[in-house]
Amino acid sequence: MKPKRAFLFLQGVCSPFNQRLARRLTDDGHRVVKVNFNAGDMAYWQRTHGHSHLFRDPLSELPAFIQSLWQRYAITDQIVFGDRRPVHRPAVDQAADAGVRTHVFEEGYFRPFWITLEREGVNGHSLLPRDPSWFYETGKKLPELPPPVRFRSSFKIRAMHDVAYHLAGLANPLIAPRYRNHAPITAPVEYAGYIKRFTLLKQWKKRDAKRITSLIESGKPYFMLPLQLNTDAQIRDHSPYANMKEVMDHVMGSFAEHAPSDALLCIKNHPLDMGLVNYPKIIEKLVDFYGLQGRIVYLESGDLNPLIKHAVGTVTVNSTVGIVSLEKQCPTFALSDPIYNLAGLTYEGSLEEFWHQPPAPNPTLFGYFQNTVMHAAQVNGGFYCQPSIDLAVDNSARILEACPSPLEKLL
Repeated sequence: MKPKRAFLFLQGVCSPFNQRLARRLTDDGHRVVKVNFNAGDMAYWQRTHGHSHLFRDPLSELPAFIQSLWQRYAITDQIVFGDRRPVHRPAVDQAADAGVRTHVFEEGYFRPFWITLEREGVNGHSLLPRDPSWFYETGKKLPELPPPVRFRSSFKIRAMHDVAYHLAGLANPLIAPRYRNHAPITAPVEYAGYIKRFTLLKQWKKRDAKRITSLIESGKPYFMLPLQLNTDAQIRDHSPYANMKEVMDHVMGSFAEHAPSDALLCIKNHPLDMGLVNYPKIIEKLVDFYGLQGRIVYLESGDLNPLIKHAVGTVTVNSTVGIVSLEKQCPTFALSDPIYNLAGLTYEGSLEEFWHQPPAPNPTLFGYFQNTVMHAAQVNGGFYCQPSIDLAVDNSARILEACPSPLEKLL
């Protein structure tokens, strides 16, 4: 019989996923302990088997608090969503020395039917090697995965869970007065931005559809710059940029000076942008500053797939759009160091050189890369709708209970 383990849950995604996963682990005979940091955490942990503790002290006391739980419950494993939240960093940073395994969930590297589950870290802290030869040798030995089980998960369901979580947070002044959200934007401001953005989205879609058609049919060479969320850890913790304004300034400046004079740059906003930053105004000022009149196309909406299919190149910081670009054999330049920043996939030279006939990614290497990442770090399932949670819980539990992990086996 397999030895049973003790799992410490810290913060999870705003959905019933963690609660359901904890029940599964408890049913499998493992001990489950939870740390709640606010009223939303508590609301999404109700009726779950196992011990729970509310941390109400200053953040400076969290390392000692976590260590005390590790010792008290003989914790062997801990589960977090995202490895860079302030309430997670002390636990993640100390875990290896204490002999505690860290399991990190995140949105999928490959979407929409996958989530990420890695040990020790994700994104810039992933244990995946940055050696293309390793992916060649590993990927060609692995069998192809069967197609994922598909599901439909609407933004509405995700939004409902987010609202429920933050409504519970109205009790934080009484329950957790010292708690501060890891996100720099408060929920009311975020929701106000979404409401304003979504009221305009219908007219944007008509306008942007015309812009996309005109761009593709013009026959002019164009590059894609997909924007990311300013609040995302991918920008805040895994890039040299403070926000998208800095990214656009850098890319547009380089494009103005070094790109062919007939080339265009298409900048597309993130589909989950909160609408709090006036990107058209920022772009207008940068166009005037760099003399790029008539060479910038801005989109609030639209399907990325045909845009990337016809583009001569994609420039990204570390977005998963980079993976889409590589999959479609579009030359790709990474401004940071995502997991796909490998020689043979992303462009190895400078951004200034990238504007001139960049080579396409190696399709064989990408195939091995994709197959390896799928085996090592992706879980079929989702965090929000019921069918996707059922899938994710079943598939994640097998990985959490396995020792070594899929990636550790490959390494």
